[in-house]
Amino acid sequence: MTFLAGRGIADITGEIAEIGLLGYGMPNQQAEGLHLRLRARAFAFAHAGRRLLIVVCDLPLVFSSVTQAVVARLPAAYTEANVVITATHTHCGPGGYSHHAVYNTNTGGFRPQTFRAIVDGILEAARRAIADLEPATLRLNRGELHDASVNRARRAFDRNPDADKVFFPEAIDPATTLLTIEHNDLPVGVLNFFAVHGTSMTNRNRLVSGDNKGYAAYHWERQVSGIDYIGESDDPGLIAAFAQTNAGDLSPNLGLRPGSGPTEDEFENTRIIGTRQYAAAAELLKSSADAEVLEGGLDHRLIHLDLAAVGVSAAFTGDGLPHHTSHAVPGATAFAGALPDGPTGWRFTDAERNVVLDTVSRQAIYRVSRRLREAQAPKTLAGPISLLNRVVPFGQEVLPIQLLRLGSLYLLCLPFEVTIVAGLRLRRTVAGVVGTDLDHVLVLGYANAYGHYLTTPEEYDAQMYEGASTLFGRWQLPAIQQTASMLATAMRDGRRVDPGPPAPDLSARRRHHQARPGTDEPHSHHDIGDQLSFSWDGRVATAEFVGVHPGNDPRRGGTYFEVQKREGLYWRRVADDGDWSTRMYWTRLPSPRGTTRSTVRIQWHLPDETPPGRYRFVYRGNTGLARFQGKSQEFDVTEEGP
Repeated sequence: MTFLAGRGIADITGEIAEIGLLGYGMPNQQAEGLHLRLRARAFAFAHAGRRLLIVVCDLPLVFSSVTQAVVARLPAAYTEANVVITATHTHCGPGGYSHHAVYNTNTGGFRPQTFRAIVDGILEAARRAIADLEPATLRLNRGELHDASVNRARRAFDRNPDADKVFFPEAIDPATTLLTIEHNDLPVGVLNFFAVHGTSMTNRNRLVSGDNKGYAAYHWERQVSGIDYIGESDDPGLIAAFAQTNAGDLSPNLGLRPGSGPTEDEFENTRIIGTRQYAAAAELLKSSADAEVLEGGLDHRLIHLDLAAVGVSAAFTGDGLPHHTSHAVPGATAFAGALPDGPTGWRFTDAERNVVLDTVSRQAIYRVSRRLREAQAPKTLAGPISLLNRVVPFGQEVLPIQLLRLGSLYLLCLPFEVTIVAGLRLRRTVAGVVGTDLDHVLVLGYANAYGHYLTTPEEYDAQMYEGASTLFGRWQLPAIQQTASMLATAMRDGRRVDPGPPAPDLSARRRHHQARPGTDEPHSHHDIGDQLSFSWDGRVATAEFVGVHPGNDPRRGGTYFEVQKREGLYWRRVADDGDWSTRMYWTRLPSPRGTTRSTVRIQWHLPDETPPGRYRFVYRGNTGLARFQGKSQEFDVTEEGP
């Protein structure tokens, strides 16, 4: 019996103004506009009555809040066990969509509008993929990409045994893997797996952006394949998703400084690192005729693991002794951030060490609690999440661990940021149990929930950012290896697994932050939608309008503005706010209390291939009471250029 497969795509962009961007944890990184819309790309599979659904989202993180809401509204054949929702890990997406307070600290709490946009968009993409199911050929191809990542935690990586380090001679994971879906011998969907952080855009950026993986997908879909994201079509064309694997210690900032490498411009770096991922994947597609054709059906196993209390067998600990995990506790250096990608808003005396907390941990806490010491030392403890959870849902400790099989490909789906050596050990564990080679096992991180980092015990001892963010202690990776082995054994033997009790649904306890932009006010002598200024230098066109607050309407599935070209009697859209070449900046101006007075500045950085002709901007908005549109003055693009 052949596979059935389908693909779907949808907009998941939420609020783009006056909402904290999630990723860096900077209180002052509040959104002020839009650079690239965020999208969910879904891939549905069916074989012999079984189903799988993989959704890759241009999001900073996936939380249980999102997964629970999506699964509850999917058709009955799709459950938490055979659905995986994973994030590309952009650090410039809007936050406020978790039910745990720690992730909403710079958003003023839970943001229903953004949560709704994400959940509705994922469901829309998933339903389109399911409706698109038809006989398909699935091909798997592998390659390497060496100039798109660098290890940002080399001191921790070097603590690993030579037997692990020899697998990564450049201290990066260069593996790029492409899963291709073909309908009638034509590729209609591609799912790429490659490990690199979504931190090309820095914590100075204020525009919502999909970062390097968002650009890679956009470039393949829009610039190469010509997808119209707004146009309605039964056949969307080639959908390309760029998913993460074990990216925990890999940065795109090749200069090991925020916004540095390959250039010193964060927008250009995002484009270059994204283009390199696209080019490597496109090269694999070219050789797809020689790729492995997947066969063997579908399977899935899932367990909800209480990471606060896992007893780990000596078979997995590496020192021949049994150990255990503990309640989640971050280390002091977790609050400093990963410095090559950008420090957080927290200020500690030293990015590598905090003398005061170190003394308290060693001289007080570890002396009182032997169990905590055995699980967490040498971490400098900085905050008991379990105690905070008694006051308000702060962080999650019961987490989903999932194993999927798609033909001969195994995906270990984890709610962690997994370092490359930790990923290697997990892949070896699964491959050894099911009897396959290492290339047929991938770690899919940032999946279904979020439990922060996962390092090796050796890396943990360095207590760099990644180790300090391995919340459940030194033996967390062995605990996950033990669980992965159990899932793989059950899958190999055809046995069911009791998933256990899931993390509680906290939707009833969420604290809403109702964004109230206030009544939109016009400017003096100008109505809403009027053009205030215009400039055109032959390379960049900029128009400024009397604006309204974007929070009145996120225009999910649509656009705030268009760049239009005159064609005869009509104007045709050639770009919009979903294009890399455009940027939209929103600014709040002083206004009477309870009202909003704002400007919207739209830029179009003309692509090299822009044809000559007459162009204009059309800006659209919603005052909350009525829709409107404003038009800029017209301008000419000539063959001579500037």
